[in-house]
Amino acid sequence: MTHTATDPIRHALSTILGWFAREWEAKSQSDLMKALDQQELEQIAEDCGISRGQLLAFIEAGPHGADEMPRMMRALNIDPIEVEFRMLRLYRDMQLTCITCGAKAQCRKDLAEGHAATEFQHYCGNIDTLNALRARPEMLLEA
Repeated sequence: MTHTATDPIRHALSTILGWFAREWEAKSQSDLMKALDQQELEQIAEDCGISRGQLLAFIEAGPHGADEMPRMMRALNIDPIEVEFRMLRLYRDMQLTCITCGAKAQCRKDLAEGHAATEFQHYCGNIDTLNALRARPEMLLEA
């Protein structure tokens, strides 16, 4: 296949449109959730096994509000998929803690620089849970 000068432009445009579409979809879903009445919110929260307040925090944070948590888990050699599968309620509690965290900038910086495993104990609200999971071989990536 031959490449033309427009290929990089098409690729860039496609990438940007993809970003826009994903953000638009996330925004639309968030708006739909915010439009639910109190009874519907209560029912969804109950179905998810969380409180109405927790559900509202999840909605407000959006679909990427706790993206740092599974990244931190992997940095600590914890398998986030295994934890979510075996301990869904704990996983959701950890997500809520992550969503409401005030140290996201430091967390993201440490994750990006590869220092998260040695620095998380200084700011992470999930420290006790993460350390407990690290002590369970069946929850580790290399178990």
